[in-house]
Amino acid sequence: MNKEGVKIVTIGGGSSYTPELMNGFIKRYEKMPIREIWLVDIEEGKEKLEIVGKMAQRMWDASPYDVKVYLTLDRREALKDADFVTTQFRVGLLNARIKDERIPLSYGLMGQETNGAGGIFKALRTIPVILSIVEDMKELCPDAWLINFTNPSGMVTESVLRYGHWEKVIGLCNVPIGLMLKEPAMLNLTQDDVVFKFAGLNHFHWHKVFDRKGNDITKDIIDKIVEGKADTGTPANIQDLPFYKEQLYQMDMIPCPYHLYYYRYQEMLAHLLEDYNDNKCRGQVVKQVESELFELYKDPDLKEMPEQLSKRGGAHYSDAACETIVSIYTNSNTHLVVTTRNNGALPDLPADCAVEVSSFIGAAGARAISFGPLKPAQRGWLQVMKNMELCVEEAAVTGDYGLLLQAFILNPLIPSGDDARQVLDELLIAHEKYLPKFADKINELKKKGVMPKDSVVRELMK
Repeated sequence: MNKEGVKIVTIGGGSSYTPELMNGFIKRYEKMPIREIWLVDIEEGKEKLEIVGKMAQRMWDASPYDVKVYLTLDRREALKDADFVTTQFRVGLLNARIKDERIPLSYGLMGQETNGAGGIFKALRTIPVILSIVEDMKELCPDAWLINFTNPSGMVTESVLRYGHWEKVIGLCNVPIGLMLKEPAMLNLTQDDVVFKFAGLNHFHWHKVFDRKGNDITKDIIDKIVEGKADTGTPANIQDLPFYKEQLYQMDMIPCPYHLYYYRYQEMLAHLLEDYNDNKCRGQVVKQVESELFELYKDPDLKEMPEQLSKRGGAHYSDAACETIVSIYTNSNTHLVVTTRNNGALPDLPADCAVEVSSFIGAAGARAISFGPLKPAQRGWLQVMKNMELCVEEAAVTGDYGLLLQAFILNPLIPSGDDARQVLDELLIAHEKYLPKFADKINELKKKGVMPKDSVVRELMK
């Protein structure tokens, strides 16, 4: 790395999250001086890139540090000699998310950004793009670290390892940080008073909590959760329902908020359908929030991250991304929860697959902390979900429709049968532009007259 400071490239730089990322780097500049930051986007995101790019530069200009923010639509220009590459892009933009949510919901199935049918299709669109970024990195910045925040983060990160053959990658999620910030306060403790151990997959993990003497205090936190008197750290994008107390006590672990889609499927689906029928699925809400944020970002006097960004659902993004990067740069061996190679941390899964676990982050990347075997219920969920993910990842690379159908049938949020297959086919049609691997199957479906029945989706396809 350059002695004058590091070069950071953010792909998807026109994202509304970028100011939080800048805020995180500014706070940590004394630990990691930055030479230059490049924000990269695509032609369709040019306007947002320019707005958020000016905002980012104002933030740095208001700081004590002389950092230049470069904007470009040329990814290769930006990647040359980068030290760290962060990815936060959305293939198909927010309209693609709306399709992912509305098509399943039009059949009464779960429509959610990273879970169920929608999550599978987000992975199908994203994996080929992340692999093309890796190929550019091999040529232009072979020593750089890839820090992935693009969802579904687990599958995207695993594809970099498995199909991109790129080891210097770490996958991130803001959810564990939210939990680690909220839970100590339930017991009138600070984050420094406790030790967390996370185990599972991205958006599908559990954790335990210990005090500084090594005593397991997980049950004490579960008590507070059951009492319903504490802020559990559930992200803004998830309906906050209580878990069943008997289940919590039996597992003696604390589930991820996304587990609500699996443990309280019926109620969560009812809530999503209610929003769908009111024509305000989450993607549509986020589109409005983003519009408001970018109006704020246009203000030439705005030089700090606005409070409204917390409504976007990605709070604490900068804590995850920036802390990871600084920990690698300073070789500080900081405890963070990341997606990395299993290497035995979870013996219930193969060593070479990707898991989201507590890890020590240093110059060599993430060293996963051993968690040990899970109880039967959690082990069963974990193994089904991982094998479903592996099917999705391989289908994204090969365009194998039969394997994609297998993933749909395996996924616990997709009841198998003709409706599920119809949802699959409609999603293929709706996302044709971003799924060239499935071109033959999509042409076959078009000849049969397959078309999404949801009117909003049909309008977005025009």
